[in-house]
Amino acid sequence: MTFDFALARENLPALLNGAWVTLMVTFTVMAVGAPLGLLIAFARMSKRRWLAAFGAAYVAVCRGAPSLILLYLIYNGLAQLDIVRHGWAWLLFQHAFFCVVVAFALNHSGYIVEILRGGMEAVPAGLVEAAAALGLSPRQILWKVRLPIAVRYGLKAYQNEALLFMKSTAAVGAVTLVDLTSAANEIFYLTYDPFTPIITAGVIYWVINFVMRTGFGWIDRRLNRHISAA
Repeated sequence: MTFDFALARENLPALLNGAWVTLMVTFTVMAVGAPLGLLIAFARMSKRRWLAAFGAAYVAVCRGAPSLILLYLIYNGLAQLDIVRHGWAWLLFQHAFFCVVVAFALNHSGYIVEILRGGMEAVPAGLVEAAAALGLSPRQILWKVRLPIAVRYGLKAYQNEALLFMKSTAAVGAVTLVDLTSAANEIFYLTYDPFTPIITAGVIYWVINFVMRTGFGWIDRRLNRHISAA
């Protein structure tokens, strides 16, 4: 069996609709996971033991559990509890997209916590001491020195996590969302052509991957333009 260009062209709109769902899930989770990961990173690095223990437990659970398992727990578990189904929360949990965002944001933020923690711990102590000597408060040192440098240090690691996460969104088909992979599978079931829809979907995934890598590359150059200038 060979690649059918006519079939690919005919089903391209359905695949692009699926790609749009993939992008919506990816960037919504990234937007939610980033600030959540930042908050948990602060807890993880806190000098208060109970906060640090909470951060460590959060990372262990949310990063250690597969995203699909978290998705099932949210969609088929939490969303089916009576307190949820008969309360105001059902307005949100009745939507598969919301459940997907919650489950994936928990998993994604677990990785962000460790990326940020590693970046902040890698900030040279001399820079922190110099900032303190200039009269900056601990809060100013955090937001103007440690965190910006930590973001630069951790950008490459976050890029890898974001690209891997984008591909893992194929799991959303398990909770009725029709993403790119689900759209390709539906076309396969209707046409019995296993090559054309899957290869076309693979090309679209590659394009999304390329655009994301290009965007991260641009951000990296902007953040490190002082190095290039030197």
